Amino acid sequence: MGKRRKKEHDFAVTAFRVMQETTGQIEEELKPAIDYKALGRKGGLKGGKARANKLTPERRSEIAKNASVARWHGKQA
Repeated sequence: MGKRRKKEHDFAVTAFRVMQETTGQIEEELKPAIDYKALGRKGGLKGGKARANKLTPERRSEIAKNASVARWHGKQA
């Protein structure tokens, strides 16, 4: 896959648009706000289940044993 070209910025067009927005000839374009907190929570809710589904039963057992040792003995096996 080839590299994407960046959009070339035409400073004259940008300056003209800014001037029109400033003088009220056109409405300023507002981008919708992104709720990053909700987006992170959505990914976090899916992450643990997705990881558990990928693990083999042996690996899940090993992780659980290490967690038990860390919980009860204060160190990992």
